[in-house]
Amino acid sequence: MTASEPLRIGAVGAGRMGRGIAVAFALAGHAVVLIDVKPRDAEAAERLAAEALREIGQDLAFLKSVGAMDEGAVAAALGRVSFADRGAAPAAIAACDLLFEGVPETVDAKRDCFAFVGQHARDDAIIASTTSTIDADTLAPLVRGPHRFLNAHWLNPAYLMPLVEVSPSADTAPEILARLREILTAIGKVPVTCRTSPGYIVPRIQALAMNEAARMAEEGVASPEDIDTAIRVGFGLRFAVLGLLEFIDWGGGDILHHASAFLSETIDAGRFAAPAIIGENMAQARRGLRDGAGFYDYDGVDVGAYRSGRLADFVALLRQRGLMPKFADSED
Repeated sequence: MTASEPLRIGAVGAGRMGRGIAVAFALAGHAVVLIDVKPRDAEAAERLAAEALREIGQDLAFLKSVGAMDEGAVAAALGRVSFADRGAAPAAIAACDLLFEGVPETVDAKRDCFAFVGQHARDDAIIASTTSTIDADTLAPLVRGPHRFLNAHWLNPAYLMPLVEVSPSADTAPEILARLREILTAIGKVPVTCRTSPGYIVPRIQALAMNEAARMAEEGVASPEDIDTAIRVGFGLRFAVLGLLEFIDWGGGDILHHASAFLSETIDAGRFAAPAIIGENMAQARRGLRDGAGFYDYDGVDVGAYRSGRLADFVALLRQRGLMPKFADSED
């Protein structure tokens, strides 16, 4: 079955992440079942099902309210989502082409979940964990058929955020990685692949940035309001257009080198010391655009056209956010 054909998706765990994934796939035309593997009495299972489906309905209603879809599309998407309690879970799991585990972030909870899923999943079903903390190499041995397992870290809200960080284990078959990336791309997501490493990409960078923002508030460097304004209309806008490594190349790795040296000396060497690769790039005349190489290779790139394209993207973003600078009218 190809990614463009209707799939049967299982979200194992009916919490916020499972519900967001359900909305993402339902919007793309796939049948999704929220699977609750926790033992509960009938009344508790009914309450959870009602709560989950109500929240999914609210998310779809929100999308309608902002003009992203009409009433018919809302009804169609909601009709693609079902709920299975533990009693119905074996049959639901067996019917799925792709299963996303989203139970609490403990190895014990995931071990129990994978043991249950492994009893019922088809041999050709892909199994992915949505964990944000536990690496794929730790989880793969818990899965029957570790070759078809990998981590897929979604960002909340899962139905809106495009990025999914895909992290295969040492046992993941290359075709499974390729197939999951294909499926995610087909529903409008942007998958990136990272090796098994704590924190993936975004959470690792995000943790440093959030801790530094909290530290600045603690030190009284600026008010929380001004720190957040600086992030929204400075840091965030800029890096919505240029990636971090691309930005280093744009300005020059030597600028980061000298800034890091000053901050290391005046604030904290452990937090602000530049990694060895910055010095190595400088030594090799790979400072970025002006050298023709940095983290990226600009050989054969029309640098003028590249700069103009990025700046045009920036102008479009400023206009969309109502932040375009006001320019004086020309004199007659």
